[in-house]
Amino acid sequence: MRPPRFWNGDIDPRSREAAPLTRVLLTPLAALYAGVTARKIRQADPAQLPIPVICVGNLTAGGSGKSPVAAGLRDWFSERFPGKRIATLSRGYKGRLKGPLRVDFDTHTAADVGDEALMFAAHGEAWIGADRGEAGKAMAADGVDLIIMDDGHQNPTLKKDLSLVVVDSEYGFGNGHVIPRGPLREPIDRGLERADAVIVTGRTSAPEELNSFREPILRCLINSEGPVMMQALVAFAGIGRPEKFFDTLGALGNKPVDAVPFPDHHAYTRRDLAYLHDLARKNGATLITTEKDFVRLDQEQRKGILTLPVKAQFDAPQMLDQILAPVAERLSS
Repeated sequence: MRPPRFWNGDIDPRSREAAPLTRVLLTPLAALYAGVTARKIRQADPAQLPIPVICVGNLTAGGSGKSPVAAGLRDWFSERFPGKRIATLSRGYKGRLKGPLRVDFDTHTAADVGDEALMFAAHGEAWIGADRGEAGKAMAADGVDLIIMDDGHQNPTLKKDLSLVVVDSEYGFGNGHVIPRGPLREPIDRGLERADAVIVTGRTSAPEELNSFREPILRCLINSEGPVMMQALVAFAGIGRPEKFFDTLGALGNKPVDAVPFPDHHAYTRRDLAYLHDLARKNGATLITTEKDFVRLDQEQRKGILTLPVKAQFDAPQMLDQILAPVAERLSS
């Protein structure tokens, strides 16, 4: 399912007049959603682990760049503490296995553990657990030294040593309303109250809603790690905001001859792949997609499809060091 256009706010001028009656009718549901989330957080008794937990979350439904940020933080700690086990923890969204379990990239599929967890497992240690509290306990018992939660800012089952909120600079907070009236998982002020720092991804200025935020704000770019591909490309993506991927290719100097968006976490069918390959043939082009989409394909489907690896690049390494210092000190002790 693609998010409705009116979630976009001012970044899409057409959204200003989109479905005004629908938005009014959705207001009570948005209030109910926000109330349930607030009550769940307020009444929770989070599990306290013997190891530190960093949460990399967001306030909107998808598309902020939190997964590359979580992977970047895992790399940061792994480089500085080579003898320690630094592992990501994901919910395992759309995977059939509930965990807790350690993901094996060579054995599991996206249908088993979800695309995000499988993507993390391609480059390091990754776990899933539908119950984040139980998963955290299992990871600590197995010898993991640091947990980096991918998502979970609204999940209160684990006590967090550091809560980082990722915000896309262009999309910001959409139209500023809570699901289903907008893309927010909770009101902005409530979500920021629990944040120790905000990481703003993208090249545009930070959203004005962050002007009153008094904790550190760190800028981060999600840059390509691969070479510039000069052949004709047909791009496809089923992520939170597919246009970000298409724009990245254009910024690298190779605007796709065609681009096909799919819903976030889309499970590609044979018909989908047949259509995409036919489109590429007609354009004399090669198919390219994101790493997150690539892991949702089986081995046969991956043939002839390129990926564009990306990596989080923080623009103020010293500020990042300061933000992560309390957790680094615990790992050193």
